Amino acid sequence: MDLGASSGRVMAGRVGPGTLELEEVRRFPNRPVRVNGTLHWDILGLYGNVLDGLRAAPAGLASIGIDSWAVDYGLLDAGGRLIGNPVHYRDARTDGVMDRIRAEVGDDLLYQTSGLQFLPFNTVYQLAADDLARARTLLLVPDLLAHWLTGAVGAERTNASTTGLLDVRDGAWSQDLLARLGLPAGVLPPIREPGEMLGTLRPDVAEETGHPVTLPVVAVGSHDTASAVAAVPATTDRFAYISCGTWSLVGVELREPVLTEASRKANFTNEGGVDGTVRYLRNVMGLWLLQESMRAWGNPDLPALLAEAADVPGLRSLIDPDDPEFLPPGDMPARIAAHCRRRGFPEPATHAETVRCIMDSLALAHRATLRQASRLSGQEIDVVHLVGGGSRNELLCRLTADAAGLPVVAGPVEATALGNVLTQARAHGLAGTLAESRALVAATQPLRRYEPSGDTARWSEAAARLGR
Repeated sequence: MDLGASSGRVMAGRVGPGTLELEEVRRFPNRPVRVNGTLHWDILGLYGNVLDGLRAAPAGLASIGIDSWAVDYGLLDAGGRLIGNPVHYRDARTDGVMDRIRAEVGDDLLYQTSGLQFLPFNTVYQLAADDLARARTLLLVPDLLAHWLTGAVGAERTNASTTGLLDVRDGAWSQDLLARLGLPAGVLPPIREPGEMLGTLRPDVAEETGHPVTLPVVAVGSHDTASAVAAVPATTDRFAYISCGTWSLVGVELREPVLTEASRKANFTNEGGVDGTVRYLRNVMGLWLLQESMRAWGNPDLPALLAEAADVPGLRSLIDPDDPEFLPPGDMPARIAAHCRRRGFPEPATHAETVRCIMDSLALAHRATLRQASRLSGQEIDVVHLVGGGSRNELLCRLTADAAGLPVVAGPVEATALGNVLTQARAHGLAGTLAESRALVAATQPLRRYEPSGDTARWSEAAARLGR
């Protein structure tokens, strides 16, 4: 089960010597719902779709694994009942909370503890804005769904590392930080590792879905980016990745966190990866800008619009994709035009010009983040692997290669589902090491390589104009 911010999929994976295949069993929308001014996830609707997917899945499954977006959670009361629908990370309830917590606790303690990028929707700030009076257990979204399937309670490490409450050095919940924030330590469940068997299906779930009660649920890299990075088809250690979808997660894979003052000031994050790796990265706003623009325009034909945008002169209109004004839902094209106007760039006059502005700006953001990641971590980069849905966007892949001055290998599109499946397969002894799993991805999945044009001067000039 792979749950994204806009849609979810149930995929059947097959793994064997020289074999790595996916079959889509069910796809469904993930539509947030605003109730009384608060933006919620429809978590019961998502769970219902997971059950429908299991009913449609083939018999003889070896196991189940669940990944999703990070930071959001459900709270259970003393009886194990869900207190309320999880709140969406784009909801305004955390407005101003991060600044207050940073002032009260201090950036140094927060960063030295969690190593996380300062983002207003991190779990730690959501909890500070939440009512925890009845809460007895906090479960992140994949852990909540796994709990309903099996009854097991836990927090998978890669997703727990995005909360701001996990100590990046010892891998345990930070009791000091919890005490300073006045948060109840008892609500945080035990940590689970990727590849760990969480439990087997509850009898009622087995009866409802037609699968045996012995079917296990395995902890995977339950943060979708952790699963995606596990499926990067890297053949060298000197690689960077861009997991590109609603967000662009841009970074490198390390063995140890980077907790320097320079890293904190650059707002880089140290999140957990499969096999104890560190995903050293920054969040870039990503294709959310395009998705919201398409929604505002009534969802016109995207391939045709991208082809038209490719013919628009580049690097004329530029935005900073990470400006907080682009975070909430709304009229994205109007915000982009206003942003360009304030910064002295021409306002995009057509849909294609707006799309080209987004693509150029994302490529510049990718360029800046890749360079920072290399400089701050000391990790040299020979190639960039762009995985996820964004790897189908030929214009973005080509512009990213040109901007970064590095070859971009695009694909696999289904990196998250592949990483999920491979982690399960490794738990069953059906796949080898992380490096061997990546070699299997490279050998079996369609990839496309984009070489940089070599015209770095134009990109350097554009970056300077944008202040990057």
